[in-house]
Amino acid sequence: MALADWAIPLVLVLVPLYAMLHRVEVYSVFCRGAAEGLQVLLQILPGLLGMLMAVEALRCSGAMDMLAAWLGPLLEDLGIPAEVLPLALIRSFSGSGALGYTAGLIGEFGADSFIGRLAAVMQGSTDTTFYVLAVYFGSVGVVRYRHAVAAGLLADLAAFLCAFWLTVLVWG
Repeated sequence: MALADWAIPLVLVLVPLYAMLHRVEVYSVFCRGAAEGLQVLLQILPGLLGMLMAVEALRCSGAMDMLAAWLGPLLEDLGIPAEVLPLALIRSFSGSGALGYTAGLIGEFGADSFIGRLAAVMQGSTDTTFYVLAVYFGSVGVVRYRHAVAAGLLADLAAFLCAFWLTVLVWG
């Protein structure tokens, strides 16, 4: 049997045992941590809800499709399929939305197609920049994050271009 099969049961036994040996009141510490977690949730919830609503508004309004149609010819000249542009945009906002879009691309074009492989590599190589800003910066009270937005979006662009380049290099 692999160590991974025993990892969670071992943690569930060893942590309370360690706490008991060091006379830590496990339940009260747990309750205190849960209360702190709820406070963090209350701090980040408004920003998170606003970000999710903005993403859904962009998707439902057709703005993503319009942008893809507008930038499509430029991307095609570079050899980048226009079908992956909405994924590049959605991924900066929503991991689950991007995963759903990736699944749609793989379902439509196939897992072994260039678009399917590119979408899979993009899904694994980029991050949800605005989600990170809303959740992590919001939880610690950072309000001036203009430079972090620029750095995150540049990192997303670099990851998108590297994903394309690596997909071409490996699967041509």
